[in-house]
Amino acid sequence: MMYLDQPPRLIESRIWSAMPEELRQKGQVSAWAQANKPGQSVESFIEGPAFDTDGNLYIVDIPYGRVLRITPAGAWQVVAQYEGEPNGLKFHQDGRILIADYRNGLMELDPVNGRVRALLARRNAESFKGINDLAIASNGDIYFTDQGQTGLHDPTGRVFRLAADGRLECLIDNGVSPNGLVLDVHEQCLYVAMTRDNAIWRAPLSASGGVAKVGRFCSMFGTSGPDGLAMDEAGNLAVAHASLGHVFLFAPNGECIARVKSAAGPTVTNVAFGGPERRQLFMTESMTGSILVADMPHPGIALPRRRG
Repeated sequence: MMYLDQPPRLIESRIWSAMPEELRQKGQVSAWAQANKPGQSVESFIEGPAFDTDGNLYIVDIPYGRVLRITPAGAWQVVAQYEGEPNGLKFHQDGRILIADYRNGLMELDPVNGRVRALLARRNAESFKGINDLAIASNGDIYFTDQGQTGLHDPTGRVFRLAADGRLECLIDNGVSPNGLVLDVHEQCLYVAMTRDNAIWRAPLSASGGVAKVGRFCSMFGTSGPDGLAMDEAGNLAVAHASLGHVFLFAPNGECIARVKSAAGPTVTNVAFGGPERRQLFMTESMTGSILVADMPHPGIALPRRRG
């Protein structure tokens, strides 16, 4: 991670809310936990923070197939529980809740009755490797990562675009564990966290379709790698790192300008801007089941935007 003039500004976080004891799955065993956290006691593993229009924060609990809602007052509620492994969650402009489910594919949730149904389970009759996260464009196009167990040993992770008219296009098929993703503020570029590459890839979207000139926006380090992404109005990219206990803030030119330190454990997996004027950064610390929050500087600290 590079900086030009000054070291990244340190921003402290605090625990905003923690999963109540009655919702923790003590003594439970899940297939996800056995595969991903062998030998560990996993009471929950939360990700996918997203706010609805009323200020409620929705998150997912991967190993136990749950979608939870946290009210502005801090009350936790189970919205849905089903046979799946929900990994990412976003609100569509039409009010639907879309879920990237590692086991089942792209799903949608009705928040009123808690019913979850498949939106896109397979491609050409073939199951996905394991969908991880999603981003939704203003025109309704859905971008999602198909991570599976890919890595440097098997760089076959994929990034898809499901157009609003139903067309499915593979944009990247050589991803090194593609994870979180976000569009830039102009929706001209897609940023993808390649976890096992410990890097963020920048994929300019071609006017004729597909992507062009895909490159590494920044490189990181650690035993895991970058996970969830979010972007503020000035184009600063917030990157949750799943083993360093920080969210790193990168300016549009790739300079690391700030780091937000976890007030809980080191497994900071996902991020979302919220609060008044979206000036607060909310983070999931997955191993402790905590939601952290940090007050962010004015987005005007961004450097001039570059094209190309």
